[in-house]
Amino acid sequence: MLVYESIVNRSLVLLATLVVASCTSTPPQNTTNICSMFEERRSWYKAAVKTEKRWDTPVHVSMAIIQQESSFQSRAKPERTRLLGFIPWRRPSSAYGYAQVLDGTWTEYKEDAGNWGAKRTNFADAMDFVGWYTNNSTRVNGIARNDAYNHYLAYHEGNGGFARRSYNNNPQLIDISRRVQANANLYQRQFAQCEKQLGRNWFMRLFF
Repeated sequence: MLVYESIVNRSLVLLATLVVASCTSTPPQNTTNICSMFEERRSWYKAAVKTEKRWDTPVHVSMAIIQQESSFQSRAKPERTRLLGFIPWRRPSSAYGYAQVLDGTWTEYKEDAGNWGAKRTNFADAMDFVGWYTNNSTRVNGIARNDAYNHYLAYHEGNGGFARRSYNNNPQLIDISRRVQANANLYQRQFAQCEKQLGRNWFMRLFF
């Protein structure tokens, strides 16, 4: 009886560990290589391709935006401001999750895209949001779908702010947007080398 109870207890501990592990999402080991990330997280690859099919947002563009926003941290939040220079205080905004989406914008997305159960900590939902947003930027401001630089400016400033060129007063944002474009270019070159292999089913990948 004691042996049975011991086995049951160990099984429960193992189950609890697996549940906790499944709820904790750490970034992939190599976030500078899109092929490495997609090999490690096959669900991310599928989410990225699904987003491209639904919203016509290239995989490398959406991945570069999320990389800049959260460094692929699922529960990322803006750093707290400092009261008197050293006391942790309020956060500057409600931005949260992989795509650093504000509360109000996330509600708008769920209503407009019909993704009512979406969570900002879910990678597939965050990718779909980026696709939805960049699709709107293309529709409203005519930004080319492959133009990660201007898509990030619109993502940060809002499409209204982008139309007013509010980013002209923010040289730091312009530098960051250039970095997003550079990362998108890197991801695009890498993805071209592994897209065919990633698209194979498990059987083909195992034996061929």
